[in-house]
Amino acid sequence: MSAESSEEQLLEFLYACPVGLIECDLAGDIALMNPFAMQHLLPLAGTRDVGNLFATFEQHAPELRSIAASFAPATGRMCDGHRIFVDLGTGRSSGARKVLACTMVKLGPDRLMATLTDITDQVAQEQRLRQADTWFATLLDGVIDFAELTVTANGEIEDANASFTRQTGYYAAAVIGRKLADILDAEMPGGDLRLEEQLTIAAREGWHLQEGWQQRSNGERYWCQRLVVVRTDGLDTNLSRFSVVLREVPRRAEAVEDIRRVLTKDHLTGASNRRYFSQAMEREHTHWRNICQSLALIVLDLDHFKRINDRHGHPIGDAVLRRVTEVCTQLLPPRGVFARLGGEEFGVLLPRYDQGQATKLAEALRVAIAAIEMETPLGMLRLTASFGLATLDEADGSIDGLIALADERLYAAKDGGRNRVYRSQGLAV
Repeated sequence: MSAESSEEQLLEFLYACPVGLIECDLAGDIALMNPFAMQHLLPLAGTRDVGNLFATFEQHAPELRSIAASFAPATGRMCDGHRIFVDLGTGRSSGARKVLACTMVKLGPDRLMATLTDITDQVAQEQRLRQADTWFATLLDGVIDFAELTVTANGEIEDANASFTRQTGYYAAAVIGRKLADILDAEMPGGDLRLEEQLTIAAREGWHLQEGWQQRSNGERYWCQRLVVVRTDGLDTNLSRFSVVLREVPRRAEAVEDIRRVLTKDHLTGASNRRYFSQAMEREHTHWRNICQSLALIVLDLDHFKRINDRHGHPIGDAVLRRVTEVCTQLLPPRGVFARLGGEEFGVLLPRYDQGQATKLAEALRVAIAAIEMETPLGMLRLTASFGLATLDEADGSIDGLIALADERLYAAKDGGRNRVYRSQGLAV
């Protein structure tokens, strides 16, 4: 077989292959791709040229560049089925979501092959199966103990069974007459509702179930399901009290933590990833509708970050992103979510924060970033960031509107000279 016919057959295979195939160098510059790959990349590129794999995915999977750069062997598989969650049409808003599986193989010193496969339906099915599995597992398996309490409409404990003492370490006689929220509630990261918020939802809908960490009297944490059910006395249908059931269930802490890290963390910085940020925003939006709690969003963008990459190189740029994440997460409140949304852009989700509180935190973040100093081979590196913030109330309860408003104010901060916070009708600083 001639070399020419072999090349023709290879091209025919590439164009007929039912998955996206991309050949590029280690910097991501594409030499060859088939139609399926083009179908996946074009919607992501927007107005940009589809000429670089990493640049095209910068807003959706910025970790691809660092995965390739950190792969030391001369050849081999860089990643296998790495999942990329993208939003089509409306950026970070709740538009059409798509999931791609990406595999990258290093073929030589400056050559790699990437495959892209649409696994959106598969991921949706996996999620449904996980939900079903969790539901049945909690019904049938591994329940260690039940603690049952009677709680008044204002949250005071009227009665508690013996299992409550065994499970929590608190004696019933010592807690009767006290507020259950004062004994069991702890301000922990994540989307757990406070007890009074659970009571509000249960009063309206009849019941509410929540699963998460609970704390014993000695400070030890355990995994617990908390069910709140409305009780009525006889024929009197007026709300009088609640039953609260605490169920301790086993949890494989290490395995769950590993899975959580993979699914929720940005590969490069350790901040929350775009997918988790979107899920947290939807969860807090539900809380906003149910209990009318305040919700604020801060978006921040590092000023002139491209200059840093161009002058100092991507390794220094990556170190800058990690340092910014470290500094910002130290200032985050317990329920706040700090995420890398793509490239040098980050988001901060602040449940129960009004505009004044969010402005104060944004200014603290701005000052902290401006104080960063990093030694480089080319001298001391300093940086600044611009901020835009908005609240869900300002956006009339629309998540899309909240994102658009925060983005608009971010651009106003940049247009206003950078290194500043922009909120409401003007600059905060």
